[in-house]
Amino acid sequence: MDILNKAKTGKKERPIKVVQFGEGNFLRGFVDYMIDIANEQGKFDGDIVLIKPIEFGNLDMFHKQDCQYTVSLRGNVNGEAKIINRIVTSVADAVDTYNEYDKYMGLAEIDTLRFVVSNTTEAGIVYDDTDKFELEPPKTFPGKLTKFLYHRFETFKGDMSKGLVMLPVELIDDNGIMLKKCVMQLIELWGLGDEFKKWVDEACVFTSTLVDRIITGYPRATEQEEWEKLGYEDHIMVTGEPFALWVIESAKDISKEFPLPDAGLPVIFTDNQKPYKQRKVRILNGAHTSFVLASYLCGNDIVRQSMQDDDIRNFMLKTIYDEVIPTLSLPEEELKQFAGEVVNRFNNPYVDHALLAISLNSVSKWRARCMPSLLGYVEKTGKLPAHLTFSIAALMAFYTGTEIRDKALIGHRDGQEYNIMDDKAVLEFFAANCEKDTQTFVTSFLGNEDFFGQDLNKVPGLTDAVTAYLDDIKANGMRAALCKIS
Repeated sequence: MDILNKAKTGKKERPIKVVQFGEGNFLRGFVDYMIDIANEQGKFDGDIVLIKPIEFGNLDMFHKQDCQYTVSLRGNVNGEAKIINRIVTSVADAVDTYNEYDKYMGLAEIDTLRFVVSNTTEAGIVYDDTDKFELEPPKTFPGKLTKFLYHRFETFKGDMSKGLVMLPVELIDDNGIMLKKCVMQLIELWGLGDEFKKWVDEACVFTSTLVDRIITGYPRATEQEEWEKLGYEDHIMVTGEPFALWVIESAKDISKEFPLPDAGLPVIFTDNQKPYKQRKVRILNGAHTSFVLASYLCGNDIVRQSMQDDDIRNFMLKTIYDEVIPTLSLPEEELKQFAGEVVNRFNNPYVDHALLAISLNSVSKWRARCMPSLLGYVEKTGKLPAHLTFSIAALMAFYTGTEIRDKALIGHRDGQEYNIMDDKAVLEFFAANCEKDTQTFVTSFLGNEDFFGQDLNKVPGLTDAVTAYLDDIKANGMRAALCKIS
């Protein structure tokens, strides 16, 4: 069987417009996939060069396949389970910053270059005052980017039309603002001068972005079967879900230069991404956090099972539509449409998303994802939201255990052990308090300001309500208690 490469795809060569720090599955199944569609429709006409920003790993398979690869999207589309395959031909090359340093820096000299995409993990956008300009390359991503921009500034003698647009997709708040801050600090640290600082500030654009698509990666367990279906070998193919959303917040309008919406792609340009982030965190992530622990204790193991369990599904729908959506600022119809897509995604027949995997660090997740909805609902209605309140009791029931072993608190479901994974302080709290009487246990938990940033016992009626729900779970089991409110 032939391997996928340029000879097989007949790749069209385009001007290099994008360099991308990161060659991983997410960027290739999300950003590069979208750019490929925009190229096919004649809206963008630009190729991408992938940059490997870290020392370990190699690009051998990328070169062997001429950076041609398949994206296979799998999920429910208009009520039907579908697989959508696309060969992405818009990646022109892949460069190693450490072993091909001169080639990497040479990319800054390309006249047509305009965009810098990055996904260097949440830890990638950090300022490190021990990083050095003289290193080839500097050790941090902001260091590499600053030196790259400086080389471009020098190459084009400060031409203000040669600035670049940064499109970071790292999962941190205000990722573009944070990246620019790091670059500016390094300019000062390295003494690169006011003219360069002005060029970065005025000629370059640092956008902040929000991205949403589940990428499941390379189908290692079924690769031979996948190749048979495709008719060729593809060692760097990417699988994921059909749903996607890319929200790009920018002080300067870049929509005409990066016209992905014109190609029918789910990209939103805005001057404020926060309502979209709030929508995602409170509906998508908040739904997960509010039902998964109860669902696990009801006997389910994956998200799709939960959606096919009427009790859990009804609980989740009432949480989202009755308690979360009323607290959000975007138009109600838009929120309901997003919620419908979330339910559809949770029911994806091709993704087995383990509830125990989602349960990791549930205390901090509940604070970030569910607590704002609960407090917002109380403020708006003067009442407690029953389902979000019950989710606290469900969390406490799930976290019930007295033995910590190998950095996990040991819980029990139907006589079988399961691992509860969270910060050491959280696990130690539950081990020490879960066997106390319910009122004391609940009061201690809700009053722990390290967990919640405030004393939740001050929310009228919350302590008594959580205590009653947890007593019901202990006496009658999770399903019986949950069914009384859903």
